[in-house]
Amino acid sequence: MVTPVANTRSGRPRDERIDSAVRAATVDLLNEVGYAALTLEAVAVRAGTSKPALRRRWRGRQHLVVDALAATVGTSPTPDTGCTHCDLIAGIQTLTEAFTTKIGRRVLPALVADLADDPELAETFLNRYFHPRRATTAEALRRGIERGDLSPDTDIDLLLDMLASTTYYRVLFGHLPVTEGLAKQVVETILAGVATPHWRNHHH
Repeated sequence: MVTPVANTRSGRPRDERIDSAVRAATVDLLNEVGYAALTLEAVAVRAGTSKPALRRRWRGRQHLVVDALAATVGTSPTPDTGCTHCDLIAGIQTLTEAFTTKIGRRVLPALVADLADDPELAETFLNRYFHPRRATTAEALRRGIERGDLSPDTDIDLLLDMLASTTYYRVLFGHLPVTEGLAKQVVETILAGVATPHWRNHHH
């Protein structure tokens, strides 16, 4: 019997070719059959490997999906272009691009439901995907404060929640579309409340 925890922590070298093939197979199958119908057996066949090989790398199907989501949707840093307004739009735009794909629309709502009943999976999701994205946007906000674009008493955590929540909310409930211009609209609406007069004078 394969013991995922022991094998995962044994320190044996990872074959990145297998990892990449498995992530690609996972994404393909998620697009084809959705989250609920995804199986490790199907991923292994598509990737040209075995189910035990997957078990040695990922604790289960959900952990594999988190890893594939992070690789596909990405944890790309919010850029530093010298323009607070531009940086934030670019960072939030990556969510728009990710969640207007089939995998984003089909996977996130179902995965979030699983997080509620699996604290370890929730921790993996936060550490592998959520926190890295959030940290880069937090840096963009701090740069904005240093430039004098944002008020020095800005609540960064609250602002981070506000910037991303519109996209996540629309993906989870599907009541309104995640449109191409949503990132720009969200950033400009929020900056209208927290930007300094200096920023407003230059971006009226």
